[in-house]
Amino acid sequence: MDVLSVGRISVDLYSMEPNVGFDGQQNFQKSVGGSPTNVAVAAAQLGLRVALATKVGGDAFGEYVKTRLAEWGVDTTFVDTVKDAQTPLAFAALTPPESPTVIFYRGPAAPDTSLTTADVPADVVKGSRILWISQASLAQGSTAATCLDWMSLRSRDTHTILDLDYRPTLWASPADARAMATRAISLATVVVGNREESAIAVGTDVPDEAADALLAAGVQLAIIKLGAEGVLLATATERLRIPSLPIEVVCGLGAGDAFGGSLCYGLLHEWGLDRIGRFASAAGALVSTRLTCADAMPTVNELADMMGEAA
Repeated sequence: MDVLSVGRISVDLYSMEPNVGFDGQQNFQKSVGGSPTNVAVAAAQLGLRVALATKVGGDAFGEYVKTRLAEWGVDTTFVDTVKDAQTPLAFAALTPPESPTVIFYRGPAAPDTSLTTADVPADVVKGSRILWISQASLAQGSTAATCLDWMSLRSRDTHTILDLDYRPTLWASPADARAMATRAISLATVVVGNREESAIAVGTDVPDEAADALLAAGVQLAIIKLGAEGVLLATATERLRIPSLPIEVVCGLGAGDAFGGSLCYGLLHEWGLDRIGRFASAAGALVSTRLTCADAMPTVNELADMMGEAA
């Protein structure tokens, strides 16, 4: 595999009315969600060989997400079904469109929190060119320990990416999230997150300070997403900021996941930091002009058009 992505999955329902909250009348569009799932779809849409490791409930929603993943070219060999469980739901209201309000319906033990090391062969974990782990996958159940075990199997010569994807409702406290982030960062070669997530993980939301802390912890590439201000990419020998592209935002959800899939593409093609940053930023910007996440993930040709380049 080019990419093995691990963790959260859901059926997402997006309100189609901007600036109308859940206390108002809304119409919804259904899609597939969960950050590591969206990253898997984003990478597959770019032509990479991608597998997803997660679990769904034994309900119609579970069948829906597995069918859609297969249609997008994501290998579902490691998407298991927990017979008596329900597939999680997430509702998004565009209040405001740039940073929608999300309510999760996951129950006390969502299926995707029950992964064990037996669910994916060790040689697949070790042999995948990229292992993508979401911080949210480290929050609950046996999936948390499993992710750490899988990260520890990896050589430092391959890409082990930690997405600092922080969902406060999944954690008992910010301190617990910080402690787990510290463990995971020590096993990662690449870490990506926004300012809020950086503050939770390393104690500062100042971009350069956060990057310094990640590099000092042994990370080879630190990426701090700055929203409308662009993105900071830093290694031990190079540091640059990529400005954001001017767009009209329809829905800010999914932009970071599109960025993640495109980051994988750039790393596997051994691009320089500047090209990786511009390509991934274009992906995030393009998805922000669309309502959903997984259904909105762009192709290489679409990103080339947006960047004014030949594919």
